[in-house]
This record gives sequence, structure tokens and C-alpha cells, in this order.
Amino acid sequence: MFFNRKKRHTIPGLNTTSTADISFMLLIFFLVTTSMDSEKGLGRQLPPLDPDKQEQLQDIDKNKVITLHLMANSQLTLDDKPAAINPTLRKELRHFIIEKGKGHVIELQVDRDASYDSYFHLQNQIIRAYKEVRDAASQKKYGTTFLQLTEDQRDAILKFYPQRIQEATL
Repeated sequence: MFFNRKKRHTIPGLNTTSTADISFMLLIFFLVTTSMDSEKGLGRQLPPLDPDKQEQLQDIDKNKVITLHLMANSQLTLDDKPAAINPTLRKELRHFIIEKGKGHVIELQVDRDASYDSYFHLQNQIIRAYKEVRDAASQKKYGTTFLQLTEDQRDAILKFYPQRIQEATL
């Protein structure tokens, strides 16, 4: 008598030896081809903390202060008048810096809910205004741009047109 033997079929296994190699190669490929832009941000360097130096409060003439207020809805006011973040603002800031000299202060009030993009563009306009003022002064005094001056010449221009920005978060 023949017994019905069931034949056991073995399922062939998957060859996974190269899977790790392929995934590693894909990882390397994506790391190499992906760009990681880190160019956004503000190029500022804070002065080092000096525990011996005490900050002294100074009385500032209100006529030498210009107030920029960036609200939560990214609207800007310049001395309580509506303004836009554009080259016209830079022109007004440049005129203010030249007119008031080294005693000027740009007061920047920023609402906590204001967009970073608006804040970034506002900072760019302020920094460009300073750059244009310093370039014009160095052209007038030394006949070259600010970046091409010697260190002593730069210090003389920086003393005459210091960057005086007071920031407050509301």
C-alpha cells in the first residue's frame, strides 16, 4: 500500500546579502547630492562679556532717535507713520544717520509674533543704509570704498558713523 506522503515543499529564502550595501550606497548618494543651505541668518557678533565693565545709562536726545516698529502682521511704522521695507526706508535711514551723526540711535521694536522674514528684510535695509553711509564717507575722505580702507582709516569712519541699534521685543 502506498501511503500518501505529502511532499514538503521548501520555500526558497530571499537573498538579502546585498540589501545593506544598496541602502548604504543610497544613503551616501543622498547625503552627497543634498544641499544644506545655511546662508540664512544675521551676521552679528556680540561683544564679549566683560564682568569688570559696568554699563552706564545714558540720556539720549529724543531728536536723535528714530523708531522702527515691526508689528505682528509684519506692518512697519517709522516714527508712528506707516512705512514699507524697501529702498525708500533705506534712503530715509541713510539721511537720518548722516544728519544726526554719531549721536544717532535707531530704535527697533519688534512684536514677538512678527515674521522672521520681515525682521530679516528690515535688518538688511538697516545694514545696507550703514554700508552706503560708510562707503560715501570713505569715498569723500579717502577716495575709495570702505572695504578697501586700511584698518586705521576704517576705525576713523566707524567712529564717525557707529552702528547704534537698540532692539526691543514687545
